[in-house]
Amino acid sequence: MIDIKTTEEIEILAEGGKILGEILGQLCEMCQPGVSTFELEQEAEKLIAQAGGISSFKNYNGYPFILCTSLNEEVVHAFPSKKTILKNGDILGIDIGMKYKGFYTDMAYTVSVGKLNSDTKKLVEVTKQALQIGIDQIKPGNHIGDIGSAIQKFVNEHKLGYGIVREFAGHGVGRKVHEDPMIPNYGKAGEGAKLKPGMVLAIEPMVTMGDWRVMVMDNGWTVVTADNSLAAHFEKTVVVTEDGCRELTPFVYDK
Repeated sequence: MIDIKTTEEIEILAEGGKILGEILGQLCEMCQPGVSTFELEQEAEKLIAQAGGISSFKNYNGYPFILCTSLNEEVVHAFPSKKTILKNGDILGIDIGMKYKGFYTDMAYTVSVGKLNSDTKKLVEVTKQALQIGIDQIKPGNHIGDIGSAIQKFVNEHKLGYGIVREFAGHGVGRKVHEDPMIPNYGKAGEGAKLKPGMVLAIEPMVTMGDWRVMVMDNGWTVVTADNSLAAHFEKTVVVTEDGCRELTPFVYDK
């Protein structure tokens, strides 16, 4: 069952989401060659505590960290580590969630470290644009399938050979870290649940430079591309409004 949030609850989500966007922005600014992903984890812990929030991810179903820091061929859910040192040309997906005044928001951004080659830069740009393409479909009367269909069509038009990850998807969010509905980044327009005002959704396209298939590493969490191709991931939390949608986790960092 899809939960509908009240006006008051949406304002709390917007307050927490704005703070989360500012935190993610500070973490993205840190992403320079020589920085470890564990340093990002430590900073995230400090900033969330200062904001009066609680990490959504740490201890969620046993996940041991605040951040997911997915590097290059890692798609999602990669562990921060002192051994993972950023270098020029890397791309790093930072996924972060926060519980604030009882409500959860979720967002992700793929950061370009230093200067990227043209193919990697294009992958990141297309994935980021795909997020907006999906968000543009969110309005009352549209369906969940309209979101995935639009994302799929946009990505496929840009390069025959990009993969859209199928095993992981967007989702409802708010009272819990993950709620109904699941929101795949592919599908058919007009299918799935109808969008209604008050639905809070996390939209998160995950696009690979090669095959869409993925596998989970031995730690039980880190998801990588099966063909070792690069992957990018962007995410925002939005709410369906009477005439469209409102972004609850705006990007502060936008490079």
